[in-house]
Amino acid sequence: MSFAGKKILLTGASSGIGEALAVALARKGAVLGLVARRAELLEELKAKCEEVGGKAIALPCDVTDPAALEKAAEAFRNEFGHIDIAIANAGIGGNNAETRDFEPAAVKKVIDINLLGAVNMIHAVLPSMKERKNGQLVAISSLAGFRGLPKSAAYCASKAGMTAFFESVRLDVARHGIDVTIIQPGFIKTPLTDGRAHKMPYLMELDDAIPLFISAVEKKKKFAAFPWQLATFVRSAKFMPAWLYDRFAGKRRYRE
Repeated sequence: MSFAGKKILLTGASSGIGEALAVALARKGAVLGLVARRAELLEELKAKCEEVGGKAIALPCDVTDPAALEKAAEAFRNEFGHIDIAIANAGIGGNNAETRDFEPAAVKKVIDINLLGAVNMIHAVLPSMKERKNGQLVAISSLAGFRGLPKSAAYCASKAGMTAFFESVRLDVARHGIDVTIIQPGFIKTPLTDGRAHKMPYLMELDDAIPLFISAVEKKKKFAAFPWQLATFVRSAKFMPAWLYDRFAGKRRYRE
């Protein structure tokens, strides 16, 4: 698949993985709808995308607001005709004391952005994809969705839910000619992981990770997990008995 001329709606575009993905896709000639809350950062990113040969439109909105996200998707379609690919990338780590103390409002915020934000995106783009009998939905999930991790209950729950949700969606939309790709990265050096005192295993540089994201979308993979070393371990841990997993995982301090 060539990205030249492909119309792509991308949430969480203003920083980290989203920003890097936008520039990489623009360099391949994509037409981008950039969604995030911070309008000024989106305008800066729009300029970067156009400098490397792509087209872009800034669509500032909050993914937790379904009406606002529908309006953003409609604005993109009005400008460029349709949406070929929608990438649900918006997310937060919830790496704070309130979330680790299971305060309901803090946990809800993580779920609302990471999971329900992705649901809102699907609701905004899927009807028009069904009409065209063509499209691709992409979930930027995480290896953290395979099993629970210490001090990560909200984040792990949001990513586990995201993976299961998109897999269910894939089963529902296949007959409409729509592909679903679920990407499950490990630790990537972004603002989300900066400032942690403890070493994260197989931490990837953003520039090394982005080609793997691009490849997964380009090949319309159903699942893509990386880096392979960490993905292999995490997948095998799924089959560990609870007592053994608790003994191993309980000592990990990746969130600190």
